[in-house]
Amino acid sequence: MPVQTDLAAALRAAGVECDDSPLTRALYSSDASLYRVVPSAVVKARGEDDVIAAHEVARELRVPLTMRGAGTSIAGNAVGSGVVVDTRRFNRVLGIDPDARTARVEPGVVHADLQREAALYGLRFGPDPSSHSRCTIGGMIGNNACGSRALGYGRTVDNVESLRVLYGNGELAREQGGRTDGDTARRLAAVGDANLAHLRTEFGRFGRQVSGYGLEHLLPERRRVERFLVGSEGSLATVLEATVRLVDDRVERRMLVLGYPTMADAADAVPALLAAVPGRLVACEGMDSRIVDLVRAKGSSVPDLPRGGGWLFAEVAGEDATDSVRRLVEAGAALDTRLVADPREAAALWRIREDGAGLAGRSLPTPAYGGWEDAAVPPEHLGAWLRDFEELLREHGLRGIPYGHFGDGCVHCRIDFPFRPGDPASAGVFRDFMTACATRLRDYRGTLSGEHGDGRVRGELLPLMYDETSLALFRQVKAVCDPDGILNPGIIAEPVPITDDLRPVRPQAPVHAGLRLVHDAGDLGAAVHRCTGVGKCVAPRTAGVMCPSYLATSDEQDSTRGRARVLQEALDGALLGGLEDPAVAEALDLCLACKGCSSDCPSGVDMATYKSEVLHQRHDVAGLRRPRSHLFLGRLPKWARLTAPLARPANLLLRVGPIAALAKWAAGIDHRRSVPRFASPTLRKATAVSHAGDAPADVWIWADSFTDRFFPESGLAAIRFLESHGLTVRVIREDACCGLTWITTGQLDRARTIVDRTVRTLAPYVRDGIPVLALEPSCLASLRGDARELCDAKEVDMVASGVFSFAELVERLDLPLPDLSGVEVVAQPHCHHSAVIGWDTDQRLLQKAGATVTKVAGCCGLAGNFGVEKGHYEVSVAVAETHLLPAVRAHADAVFLADGMSCRVQLDDLAQVPTRHLAELFASRV
Repeated sequence: MPVQTDLAAALRAAGVECDDSPLTRALYSSDASLYRVVPSAVVKARGEDDVIAAHEVARELRVPLTMRGAGTSIAGNAVGSGVVVDTRRFNRVLGIDPDARTARVEPGVVHADLQREAALYGLRFGPDPSSHSRCTIGGMIGNNACGSRALGYGRTVDNVESLRVLYGNGELAREQGGRTDGDTARRLAAVGDANLAHLRTEFGRFGRQVSGYGLEHLLPERRRVERFLVGSEGSLATVLEATVRLVDDRVERRMLVLGYPTMADAADAVPALLAAVPGRLVACEGMDSRIVDLVRAKGSSVPDLPRGGGWLFAEVAGEDATDSVRRLVEAGAALDTRLVADPREAAALWRIREDGAGLAGRSLPTPAYGGWEDAAVPPEHLGAWLRDFEELLREHGLRGIPYGHFGDGCVHCRIDFPFRPGDPASAGVFRDFMTACATRLRDYRGTLSGEHGDGRVRGELLPLMYDETSLALFRQVKAVCDPDGILNPGIIAEPVPITDDLRPVRPQAPVHAGLRLVHDAGDLGAAVHRCTGVGKCVAPRTAGVMCPSYLATSDEQDSTRGRARVLQEALDGALLGGLEDPAVAEALDLCLACKGCSSDCPSGVDMATYKSEVLHQRHDVAGLRRPRSHLFLGRLPKWARLTAPLARPANLLLRVGPIAALAKWAAGIDHRRSVPRFASPTLRKATAVSHAGDAPADVWIWADSFTDRFFPESGLAAIRFLESHGLTVRVIREDACCGLTWITTGQLDRARTIVDRTVRTLAPYVRDGIPVLALEPSCLASLRGDARELCDAKEVDMVASGVFSFAELVERLDLPLPDLSGVEVVAQPHCHHSAVIGWDTDQRLLQKAGATVTKVAGCCGLAGNFGVEKGHYEVSVAVAETHLLPAVRAHADAVFLADGMSCRVQLDDLAQVPTRHLAELFASRV
């Protein structure tokens, strides 16, 4: 603790904003790798002055300093025990020169942001890792990142023109174009001059030889010190500014998918494809059918693919793209091929490839891990290497699903290493397999790393790839650039053992869960460890739902990954005091329970469910006092039911300022929020007489708590529309609540009773085969997801699959659609609708009816009780400003569609915009 305190004090004295709280140290204790190393302090740099000051303090105190971009390193390159510097706020694009086709950037610039700015000039940065939506240019330089299109556009190293750096020895330098002006550069050049023969035969042998240091760039004929530093993983120097090359993006693209019996067969075809169109392939990616099956199993649509158990995704570009496709088909010897002409289909297939790491991590019955996920061989050896690799898996009793950059000879794979919590010896299979693979790879003169870097996971294995002369040269250049070993120690030159600091073997506190956690066998520890850190949730822009709080605050603790890291630390770390630790409450406080991660996270993290469980553990098990909002908003259906007979006088009283203020205070509602109006009459009461006939129902309407007692108009509209098509519609008379508000506030014991009763109430209606309609999407989503977590009644699956949204029902019954020609619709799908039910059916019906549809991405920001609670108003508004409110301002004359109560209240509170349920829109045209 004294070292940590002294370090934090020294950083602050140097004018650097740093954080040494247990919460922040937990957030940065892992990247996307297997490793956990707790930092002493975290610096969130906003400019080069912060980075330089942090360097000076680290050198003075002799503590390690590790640079970090988006924290998506799979090799353990972005964790360290001293100072971790987060560069994501050091993120300006300093200029783009369209004539020179270059861009000057700070290291924290996100790859996708650079692409957006370059696109204004018809340009792009060539390399595009699968993490391009959040990875930083500085991180790409550190790892020598490549991605799918490096085959056509080169690796990061091939696209770096100059670097302004701060060496570990304290020298500031601009390295550019072979110049060796500074002392460090001259000494590095001398290393190259003294070892010409060795460097020419052992380094730069093929494109994906990323392991170790890129010493070939110190040769006189190739001397580019700035490129030598690329791929050094922040262990030699820190990048302060980079000039990178851009390429023309105004080219015609063609995507061809070739199907093969197996992935090894696909790998065999690669050399012929490369030879058929020399220099024309932009990408040639391998994809296993089992990964695609996972996407389908999640309910996501997948474009048609040719026959095969493995595919190659080949992309060509340029004026001769059509001819190139023809030649690829002729040379590929595939079972079947398909030219993907629709750009939307091509984008969908590339998204599956981009999510490969997360999907592959959940592709097997037990968790699959990174580690041996980045080896590369010359492409002509790829098929043979892949068969050897699969043989090694079998010999060690392991399984994995390979995919990757086959055109470059690079294979990615997540493997089910048998790590056991609390049993360090269980890492023995991991070590044995990694060593065996490195030994076999030597036969092909391959590389341990093809783009992810060596980090902690491969550094110890470098002696199996390089001879002692090469290893001595690694130590020599490390001593030149960073003589005190301050920068990212433990990798490449002096690596730590690959089994040190492994996260999966740490002891894990058992939790008797209140939820069934059906996807993780009731194990909360296994559930929170679904997060592998790939960081899709920390993308600064998104077209999905995840993660609204991060989009609003840009703070790691407000991301799905950040919360998962804190929960992991609470269960198996020594930094936090269990789930009752205040840091856990702080990390979960701004989680909107939107369920966006349950569909958008490739690893299948469901933070809304974990938050419910943790709230249950904190308040119902550990006995911590609940906030007032849980007692009112968390039980809102109960209070609405009791208020229903007095709805009109209650609404009048709540219009009186002092009474409304008192009610908000008592309920924990922010004073800037409106108080929801109670329906008078409720849906069930309004239909009690008119629908009391004896005619058998064609459709039953489930009067969920929100539709029944707050927005009965949507239910009445559904009845009107359905009856206009000759259907007999009845409203289920029994009270049946989904329990959502109890679930989101962690009141699981009561929620279980409510859900069990509702399932048993709805079961007879569903069993009769008559469709049951749900109007409130969050209630339907709860029935389809949360009910399974709480209720083990045999009817739960039948009920979950037998209740439909309005759009699903209309499509199921094939009802005539109203004419919406000329109608502009702006739709804010409820986040549970998007994540659990899916909004594709709604969009399809609207477009088929003739409407012009703009779907608003993300969450509205209210999210049930979240945005209403005191302390959340500012973030709720900030979330609305990410997508929803800009859409309102851009489409002032549109019809605003919002099926969910939360979305309707948010739009009314913040923009005074009238909204309609889809049923109301359709009924208005009857």
